[in-house]
Amino acid sequence: MQTQGRPRARDLGIPFDGTPAALNAITDVPGIEVGMTTLISGDGPLKVGAGPVRTGVTAILPRGRTSKDQVFAGWFSLNGNGEMTGTTWIEEAGFLEGPILITNTHSVGVVRDASIKWSVEHGRTSQAWSLPVVAETSDGFLNDINGFHVKPEHVFAALDGARSGRVAEGNVGGGTGMRCYGFKCGTGTASRKIDARFGGYIVGVLVQANHGTRDLLRVAGVPVGQELPEPAAGRAADASRARDALGEAGSIIIVVATDAPLLPHQLKRIARRAALGLARTGSVSSNGSGDIFIAFSTANAGAASVPATAQVSMMSNTRIGAVFEATVQATEEAIVNALVAAETMTGVDGHRTEAISHDALRQALRKYNRLK
Repeated sequence: MQTQGRPRARDLGIPFDGTPAALNAITDVPGIEVGMTTLISGDGPLKVGAGPVRTGVTAILPRGRTSKDQVFAGWFSLNGNGEMTGTTWIEEAGFLEGPILITNTHSVGVVRDASIKWSVEHGRTSQAWSLPVVAETSDGFLNDINGFHVKPEHVFAALDGARSGRVAEGNVGGGTGMRCYGFKCGTGTASRKIDARFGGYIVGVLVQANHGTRDLLRVAGVPVGQELPEPAAGRAADASRARDALGEAGSIIIVVATDAPLLPHQLKRIARRAALGLARTGSVSSNGSGDIFIAFSTANAGAASVPATAQVSMMSNTRIGAVFEATVQATEEAIVNALVAAETMTGVDGHRTEAISHDALRQALRKYNRLK
């Protein structure tokens, strides 16, 4: 699938808790496929409708492109200054039908409609109507967000191109134009293998990270943001940040997947725990941030299609703490992976967001004896 061009957080010697699965990605959960469309074009002054363009679409398919089988799911909003469509039915029925898509704030509508069209054309709908899950974060500092550059064909390309295997990170897919903690950021992923004593299940996380201010950033417990302060000009350049007390005018979408047999009420508990992984990286989820999380389980195949009574498996609540822990750990690492993988980007009106310096990051961790 996608290739990984830059080092990941572990490659830099950043220590993380827990044991990742083979790829350290959401696709470690069997059956999951991820696809992305990345749109980068133009430079110079903003011309609405013409660019510059720095955006895209990310698609996560819980059982792959060829399956219409639904999965148990739950969702949680830590701060609701954002959007994730389709969650009303998830709350009601406990099932997620079809893919999860992530894009920029002003492209949610076209992505939602295109997702329905794709599902209808591929025979992937279970009801006579479709209520797809589409989430967003805002890339308007770097991207011509009001130019509506994401088109249906870009959504189709992400869905048709979805594959298992390695997942690209940083300036890709829906994360193309995103920033976090005052640095260039975007798409990130990680996974954890749960101890065999608790089932040996896998938890995978994918984030679209566009949140936080520089002074809040913590990596492996180290106050990196304070060690690498943001130049005053960087914050002053973004007028939207001045309207929030902390200057945190951004968001994060977190998708948690597992093959542990969990029911919807348990998956809501899992979605809530993603907040703790986010907090480990320093975010306080300010008023201007849309921090919305969804969790699903690929276990209990066929449960949604049984006409009468379904026999399902449920992990004991006495063991679910292992999934909580894995979720927190994988979320933290996925965010740092998004940060580490991103590259410096210049967008509309010459707005420039610097990638975090790997050398400076390592130096800050070394100062606190936190570098492996």
